[in-house]
Amino acid sequence: MAKLILVCGPTGVGKTTYSLALSKEVGAIRFSIDPWMQTLFSKDMTSLDYSWMIERVSRCYDQIWEVSEQILTLDGSVVLDLGFTTKEQRDVFANRARALNINAEVHYLSASKGVRKERVKKRNMEKDPAVYAFEVTDMMFNFMEPLFEVPDQEELQYGCKVNV
Repeated sequence: MAKLILVCGPTGVGKTTYSLALSKEVGAIRFSIDPWMQTLFSKDMTSLDYSWMIERVSRCYDQIWEVSEQILTLDGSVVLDLGFTTKEQRDVFANRARALNINAEVHYLSASKGVRKERVKKRNMEKDPAVYAFEVTDMMFNFMEPLFEVPDQEELQYGCKVNV
């Protein structure tokens, strides 16, 4: 039976680590936004411009969905580690899944800001290729911090909150 899981949470919470383990556990194909953005657009980024970045994220989302839809149509499972900073971004994928008669599960990861900053610092130092796509600077962390929208109970209807 096809399953779509949307993993969300603020910067440094461990979305990629969680998604790697979850995809193995449920036998799903995992897509992560960071390597897509790093590979396709990092050399073109001259400043931290949210509108420039989100437009390219949206392009990646469209391509990732195209492949995800094929997998789901074949009764496969997909874990999406795409950041999903806003409810609107999550709703796009939840609505696309509903069109395939699938209720997307939202897995919301939560941890304190201090814990997340330490994880980012550690990831930046270790550069483990399984979870490291690029360095997250303090400026980037602080820039993204107020942009994350916590999922409400309706979004978590088919999902869960995980304290990590």
